[in-house]
Amino acid sequence: MLLQNRAVLALGLRMCSTRVMKGPSMDTARTNSDMSEFRKVFSQAKHIAIITGAGVSAESGVPTFRGENEKWRKWQSQDLATPEAFSRTPSRVWEFYHYRREMALNKKPSAAHLAIAECEARLRKQGRSVVVITQCIDDLHRQAGSKHVLKIHGSLMETRCVSCGHVTVNRRSPICAALKDKGSPDPDVADAQIPVDKLPRCGEIDCRGLLRPNVVFFGETLDSHILTKVEKEMETCDLCLVVGTSSIVYPAAMFGPQIASRGVPVAEFNMKTTPKTEYFMYHFQGPCGTTLPPALVRHESEDI
Repeated sequence: MLLQNRAVLALGLRMCSTRVMKGPSMDTARTNSDMSEFRKVFSQAKHIAIITGAGVSAESGVPTFRGENEKWRKWQSQDLATPEAFSRTPSRVWEFYHYRREMALNKKPSAAHLAIAECEARLRKQGRSVVVITQCIDDLHRQAGSKHVLKIHGSLMETRCVSCGHVTVNRRSPICAALKDKGSPDPDVADAQIPVDKLPRCGEIDCRGLLRPNVVFFGETLDSHILTKVEKEMETCDLCLVVGTSSIVYPAAMFGPQIASRGVPVAEFNMKTTPKTEYFMYHFQGPCGTTLPPALVRHESEDI
């Protein structure tokens, strides 16, 4: 199937690439920023897929871990978010993710989160659907009220046991006593070097295995069940929005172009153009919290 074939080309792994790929040479790929034209397309869409990235949560104050936020202490964030790093230094990796969890737990949904959730609820009453396909691992789409969310990179608010595989929602703060007040990103702060038996442990009877964040580390394969659901949404949507994503993390960077390749209108909302902008019919530049709400607000043709 389409997505699975492309995922095979991308090794089925979460990876980051800065290589710029040329877009398709077809007239329908000409990008414009005509909001009134987009609104007409929006008013006629029955199944809308909204692909969101870190830029949406950045407007809530959640760091993107790109650019000036790329390092935690003296390490690159992408070097900590790997299965090898967790295996070698679980205490350090848990400090890093504890820092991210605590930050996310204290943030509120942005205007973009709220606009998406309101749009989903409103269109549901009209027999139309909105699905959020997100790369974000925070909980802000749920907090905003979105119901149909596919988290392709997992969730900071879930843990998975490395021994028994049990996955559970976990919003405790701190997640364990040993991590209380730990995780400062200051480069002068030394590792806490927490003993493994003091790190988060599985609560299942007769297990007590080490827990890890239920997120997709770089180099790991994305959940095939989630990808199957994403594929279905990609094949049935008649409008796609790509919101707040750099379009350099694969395989998610392929989703918008794949939808555009079958002639479906795709609109990009981002602070700047991306390597995939030329694939899309529309591009609206600026903060997502400014550009997205007027794009999704009730259209004059809507009955409800």
